[in-house]
Amino acid sequence: MAPRDPAPAGRSVNPTGVAGASDVPAFHLSMGRVALTVNDLDRVAAFYEQAVGLHLLRKDGTTVELGAGGDVLLELRGDASARRRSPREAGLFHTAFLLPSRVSLARWTHHAARTRTPVVGASDHGVSEALYLSDPEGNGVEIYADRPASAWKWHDGMVDMPSDRLDIEALLAQANGVKWDGFPVGSKVGHVHLQVGALAPAEAFYAGALGLDVTCRYPGGTFYAADGYHHHIATNIWNSRGAGIRDYPSTGLAEIELRLDASRAAAIRARAEAPEGTAGQLLLTDPWGTSVAVIAR
Repeated sequence: MAPRDPAPAGRSVNPTGVAGASDVPAFHLSMGRVALTVNDLDRVAAFYEQAVGLHLLRKDGTTVELGAGGDVLLELRGDASARRRSPREAGLFHTAFLLPSRVSLARWTHHAARTRTPVVGASDHGVSEALYLSDPEGNGVEIYADRPASAWKWHDGMVDMPSDRLDIEALLAQANGVKWDGFPVGSKVGHVHLQVGALAPAEAFYAGALGLDVTCRYPGGTFYAADGYHHHIATNIWNSRGAGIRDYPSTGLAEIELRLDASRAAAIRARAEAPEGTAGQLLLTDPWGTSVAVIAR
């Protein structure tokens, strides 16, 4: 095997190659909750509980919050009269839920097979192993686990993220006969993948205004991150080339959250020339009207 390129400056790796807290960069930016507008609140909430494995944290007549370890990862906002979003529009491609270990991913995969959850894809991305599904209203979902950061391959500041066949049998062998019991503590939204109308204005917003690094380019797709992660945000035009500004109210993505340190939040606010919202929150919209809440912590 050819030697791996050293990690770019600012990206820490563990030379032992053993996954652990010291094997990932010290992230000062993370994804917060993802909010979706749905027509059938009960049906979609049941999917995320039963098929995906999120835990119900709060429910009222119009909103459901789901997550892991007490942390809200997904907020569902019910609106029976909202227009159903077309898959050709800008908006959500998928929400990617990051499990804390490969063992957890193996147990989820056993659970999906046992419950006949309709998985629509599976890939080995080099940096991670991932399975894909779609919720009852067409919102994409990724369930994944990262490989050790020491195994990520970087070339000239870009991370190698192929879409190779996932070795399902090797993954399932990691479950050790333990049944899935829902998302464990430490699970999070690892990244959010968006559909956009064009890549150049997307890069102007996500790299320019938000200050994220471009970490990978695919034909028709661009990936962004901070602090040496492979990606926190991705944008593509595979289904949505030429899409215009989103027409609300509609189902689909309502808002994503970026949580970061106060100095980075202040820099974003200065670049955007935007006033600060409530409680240190800055509300921005990308060129297609997708809402991004920047939250200082």
